Amino acid sequence: MFLENQLLPISALQHLLFCERQCALIHVEQLWAENQWTVEGRQLHEKAHQEKSSLQGSVRISNSLQLRSLRLGLVGQADVVEFHSSSKVVPVEYKRGKPKTNQCDEVQLCAQALCLEEMLNLEIDHGFLFYGKRKRRTLVQFDSKIRDLTRQTTTRLHQMIDNRETPLAVRMEKCDQCSLLQLCLPDAMRYSKGINAFVERQIKSIDSNDGPKTDDFEFVE
Repeated sequence: MFLENQLLPISALQHLLFCERQCALIHVEQLWAENQWTVEGRQLHEKAHQEKSSLQGSVRISNSLQLRSLRLGLVGQADVVEFHSSSKVVPVEYKRGKPKTNQCDEVQLCAQALCLEEMLNLEIDHGFLFYGKRKRRTLVQFDSKIRDLTRQTTTRLHQMIDNRETPLAVRMEKCDQCSLLQLCLPDAMRYSKGINAFVERQIKSIDSNDGPKTDDFEFVE
């Protein structure tokens, strides 16, 4: 069981699965920057949170419900939680764009379900992701695989935050859509064979009057 001051944001799980370095820059280094996609995502969430809780037929819709799990060490907020008359509880998470190739959104939603299960002492078998570009819900079943992945990701998140780890930058295609691109600098110059080997070669080249070697640098384009 975790203490209140040890709880980490549920949203950090999505950051972690998208990119561990991005997660560390946000939650360890406390860095943030906006771009078109983060603004659109924030506006979509704000719209969901501005909606008042309501009763639609036999379903009570609760917006901006506060969540926490002392077992997992997580805290956060659900965009929407549906409380059905049959005692069924269904979390709904709003996302801009469309479904991703990895399971980062599914893990974030599953973490919300695990929090609700702990808080309400019940079992939740599914939830929905609402994507702004598609404008319809995507069903997420909370089977054993997604539950295990969510718990494993939570363990990794606590490990990284507790150890204050910031992984090195690795240039990938998805970097172009990251709002932290200019803070992360995945295209920065790096040494191709390690700094110690580079220094040794420079010393040798100076001793031999050949001047420093320029082919020890590798540029990422």
